[in-house]
Amino acid sequence: MPVFPERFSLADYFLFDRLAEGLAEKEAIVFGGRSWTYQQVADRSRRVAQGLVALGVRPGQRVYIVLPDSPPFAWSIFGVLASGAVLCMGNPDAPVGDLAYVLNYVDAAALITLPRVRDTLMNTGAPLPPTFLVPEVATGEDPEQELKRPEQGWGPELMPMAQALGNVPDLELPQLHRDDMAIWLFTSGSTGRSKAAMHSQRDFAFNTEVYAKGTIGYRREDRTLSVPRLFFGYATGTNLFFPFAVGATTCLYAERPTPEVLVAAIQRDRPTMITNVPTMLGKILDHDEALRLRGEPGLDFSSVRFQLSAGEALPPALLQRFLGRFGGEIYDGIGSAEMFHIYATNRPGDIKPGSLGRAVEGYELKILAEEAEGSGAPELPRGETGVLWVRGDSVALGYHRDRDKSWTTFHGRWCRTGDLFSLDEEGYLWFSGRADELLKVGGQWVAPLEVESCLMEHSFVAIAAVIGASDSGLMKPKAFVVLRPEAWGFEEAEVVRRLQAHVQASLSKHKYPRWIVIVDDLPRNDRGKVDRKALRDQEAAHAS
Repeated sequence: MPVFPERFSLADYFLFDRLAEGLAEKEAIVFGGRSWTYQQVADRSRRVAQGLVALGVRPGQRVYIVLPDSPPFAWSIFGVLASGAVLCMGNPDAPVGDLAYVLNYVDAAALITLPRVRDTLMNTGAPLPPTFLVPEVATGEDPEQELKRPEQGWGPELMPMAQALGNVPDLELPQLHRDDMAIWLFTSGSTGRSKAAMHSQRDFAFNTEVYAKGTIGYRREDRTLSVPRLFFGYATGTNLFFPFAVGATTCLYAERPTPEVLVAAIQRDRPTMITNVPTMLGKILDHDEALRLRGEPGLDFSSVRFQLSAGEALPPALLQRFLGRFGGEIYDGIGSAEMFHIYATNRPGDIKPGSLGRAVEGYELKILAEEAEGSGAPELPRGETGVLWVRGDSVALGYHRDRDKSWTTFHGRWCRTGDLFSLDEEGYLWFSGRADELLKVGGQWVAPLEVESCLMEHSFVAIAAVIGASDSGLMKPKAFVVLRPEAWGFEEAEVVRRLQAHVQASLSKHKYPRWIVIVDDLPRNDRGKVDRKALRDQEAAHAS
């Protein structure tokens, strides 16, 4: 297993060490028709770090980055890490209340964001820390262009990043320890406000060595592209940290990911690997089919040697459809903010469709009974469903300001995930959903994921989500589905009848959805996952 020296910095590990390896002039970032070398990214990152130090930001204090996927996000991240501050990341399109909550929750010593985000936060009346502003630009435009001067002028509490980096003194940066705080990653907040999982420097390097380099095989010649945005730890790893760790090139685009935007990026940047999510895989297939029905050329994925999938279950039917059309390989895996990144995955030469693969070397998995209070409890027999526990050197130290939840989740190197899985005899991991999402129907447990996967095996269904709804006081499954073109010529009642019959023929009778609602799309959280909590809230409001 990898061992890291006591004096250790993620800024060195991911960025500055590339200069020592002779990669200063290698292309590090492309953004439309523009590009930046490793030397240029390193120079800007060092100036961000010195700017933060000049502002009075000290090691261990938090800096909140709320930016789209443009090059300044990269040098902001590495600059924060080089300064010794703790990196926190947010979605610039999140509700302002959520952003204000995080600013207060982490007690941010500085903010790096867009003018519109800063203005919106100001309108809430919340006090803001010293702020670097970054221009909001479309892909290919100049992300370092001059910002319009505000009426009150610029000052030490508010300054454009490009101007600030030209004026800061050449200050010495701190020496860091491998166990110093580095990044706080936020949980998805499916059961309430997001919590910050607190990680040290070595956590991210450990996962990079065993997963990105040792299991997936990132290469120096790779060009990476991502559907999830950089503020989400899944993409921070796959589309910035991991390619930088091997001297590869990351391709960025600022717009909201849609099939059209993604296809344009693939044609322009010719990536060799794509970080994806199941929902987008389905949308790409539908977009490709619509193009071909109009007599236009289909999509070209010939440059892509593999794709990654995580964040939500990848139904085998969707995987088969995608690979049947485009070929290549998709490595589906599972990770979490609590462990930084992926700890079990399918991998080159070892893919079991429908499973989440095997444990990444350096991690250990256990399936324990839901009531188990510690990692020493007896493991459940292979094939039996229980709560997944994972052990590895990237485990977080705990949740910020939530000792009670930390005690139930973190047990030394072990983390209780709260997710329901089984392990088969060969060690492959199979997902059954979250323990807090199970439905008790007719006295028997139903996993929404099982019903969703069954629905998506039908040619009519692009994506599905299942929640519980009340039927005269009794809990029954209710499905929300987005249809594929194959269903468009049928009456809605006939579609519902066929889908219900399909589930009844495939699963136990009590599992079929008593109601099926046809929708144009499903609600998403800021990480792109289907937001079942929003559906449950919507159902509760309707019932009242």
